[in-house]
Amino acid sequence: MPEGERGPAVGVGRREADPASTVRANRRWWDAEADDYHAEHGAFLGVADFVWCPENVREQDAHLLGDVAGRDVLEVGSGSAMCSRWLARRGARPVAFDLSAGMLRHARASAAATGIDVPLVQADAQFLPFRDRTFDVVFTAFGAVAFVADSARVMREIARVLRPGGRWVFATTHPVRWVFPDDPGPDGLIATMSYFDRTPYVEYAADHTPTYVEHHRTLGDRVREIAAAGFRLVDVAEPEWPSDHTQEWGQWSPLRGAILPGTAIYVCELPAQTGGSR
Repeated sequence: MPEGERGPAVGVGRREADPASTVRANRRWWDAEADDYHAEHGAFLGVADFVWCPENVREQDAHLLGDVAGRDVLEVGSGSAMCSRWLARRGARPVAFDLSAGMLRHARASAAATGIDVPLVQADAQFLPFRDRTFDVVFTAFGAVAFVADSARVMREIARVLRPGGRWVFATTHPVRWVFPDDPGPDGLIATMSYFDRTPYVEYAADHTPTYVEHHRTLGDRVREIAAAGFRLVDVAEPEWPSDHTQEWGQWSPLRGAILPGTAIYVCELPAQTGGSR
């Protein structure tokens, strides 16, 4: 299906979605959604800024990646690569990749507007087209991890392309949010689903073809994926909603943010090796 074209979703529910159908659905969805997404969220995200999450945590304040000057950095699920451009201004050597050609089209336009040219790659996070031990830091601000069926494979791929001692930081929806409806208002405060139900959230067309898919993992699932890939989990940040932050973003809102965590940011490190090879 060409960029920007997708069948309309006629239903929403929890149903199985295999790796291939997940990739097809999400690539087409983000291709079609790219313009509307940037029209709605572009001012908040900026063109060369680094916002981790709807709670408005910025890397300039959080320093989750550490010192990036002179480091090779990979942005996973980069969207329009605003975070990579922010890092480039601070002396990093970033590469940005995304599954969606539509999002990368916005990345090229933003590069032209800012004069900050970051290498762009279209790829699936489950099959990274990079050599082993290429990067010092890998990160994503809500990209890829929830949008693939095999997030454990993503963790292994990140470990493969990281150099020993490297850092992997990723922000994604807090797993407790899966218990509640996707609603920023009072109805979103009533638990209606099992935390332990890993059945994906799927929007689907009239012929039952998935048009959008997100996969749920519990906190324990996520920690086990991280550990199995060889990482050491350094921290799990659960940003609180700032009292002066009034902007809603999908299910994220001041009402919910005052009561429930909406984002989990996992900070991981690949141990430095003393000998041998991974």
